[in-house]
Parts: sequence; structure tokens; C-alpha cells
Amino acid sequence: MTHILLVDDEPDLIWALRTSLCNEGYEMSYAYDGIEALAEVHYQRPDLIVLDLVMPRLDGLQFCRRLRQDPDLSNILILMLTVRSTVEERIKGLDTGADDYLVKPFDLRELKAHICALLRRRAQSDPKLDPLAGDMPPCIKVGPIVLDLHSCQIRVADGPPMQLTPIQSDLLHRMMLHPGCVFSSAQLIQQVWGCIPNAASSGLVRWHIKNLRSKIELDSAHPIYLRTVRHHGYVLSS
Repeated sequence: MTHILLVDDEPDLIWALRTSLCNEGYEMSYAYDGIEALAEVHYQRPDLIVLDLVMPRLDGLQFCRRLRQDPDLSNILILMLTVRSTVEERIKGLDTGADDYLVKPFDLRELKAHICALLRRRAQSDPKLDPLAGDMPPCIKVGPIVLDLHSCQIRVADGPPMQLTPIQSDLLHRMMLHPGCVFSSAQLIQQVWGCIPNAASSGLVRWHIKNLRSKIELDSAHPIYLRTVRHHGYVLSS
């Protein structure tokens, strides 16, 4: 059973989300701040965390940063909630390692759709969850770029391994399967996030591409591997 951890300092919202998501068949746990959430994560190892940005003691950004720095926990999916709808706040969340974000207030149906899309993408990309992927190699290589599909780590040439978030790993994996192929933001949203076109912001793709470049390129301002094709999308060159 899929286990979701809710992290928010609003008890009424926690109650509403727990009730609604339990009815969908998810196993639920909750925490009211980042410190409690860290303890829950080490104890229960959830599949996905619905994480509020603004909390006492340890806020969502600090929590997310700690989680992504721990190799044993870095592959947990994170859906970040925020009352701040500015681009800057959403960028902060994505830069820190969130896989997706949702702006408060939101419709419960919208939350469920985001959760389903993240979990569906994980099921499609995780060899342990896909019975047809038994022969999938643990690593994929394009030019000097090597991606470990199990650990979500990337190595470029003789450089040190770099930890990716789950969404970064899946995004790069999709492009590495088709080097030289130009992907539009809409195609990546559909194929990586599992959303229908226009159901998610192209900004999600743009900022995950930005973060990938910081780990792949010698100079992310002048990329040679993960390039933008003006008016068309993105391409991975070998």
C-alpha cells in the first residue's frame, strides 16, 4: 500500500487531507512541523510527502534540503504546498528538491491528480515496481553522462557522483533514451509527470532543466549537453 506523509501546521487541513486520501486507499501518517516529519520519515519511509512550505521549528525548504542530502531518503517524492504563488517562491521549492508544487488554496481533486501523476510516474520508472522491467540495466550512458537508475546518481566523465531528485532522474532518463531528440515542455510534462498537456506548468520543466544543468554542465549558462532549442524545447546531445 502506498504510504503518504502529510506535513503541515494546520490541524484542520491535516484532518481533511487524511480523511480524503484514506478514502482513496492510501496509508497515511502526519506531522505538524519539519522536526516531527524527519522523525516520521526515518521511522516509516513514506513513498510520498505532501509538504507545507511555511512551518515552525523547521520549515519546508529546510526539511526538503535535509532529505535530499541523505542518500537513503533522497528518492522520496515531495509535493510542496505553498500559500505564496510568486515565481520566486516556487523556484525556491524546486531548487531545494521538490518534485512538484501546489498553491494554496487548492481543490482536493487537484491534489489527488498531482499525487496520482507523481506515483504513476514512479511506478513506470522504478524497475522494482514494473514486472516488465526485469532486464532493465542499472545504468544508462550517453556520451560522458552516466545515470544510475537505482540510486538516482549521475556522473559526468571522471567527475564525482551527483545526487538527483527522483523527478530530475526520470526527466534525464527520458531524454537519455532518445539522445538528439527535441522534447517540448508539453511532451515532457506528459511523459515524465504523467499529466495531460496543459495540466501542469511548463515552469516545472524549465526549473528542473536548470537544476540538471547545474549538475551536468561545466558552465550551466552555456550548456553543451542539455541544450535549449529555441521555440521548440530541449535536447540532450552526446
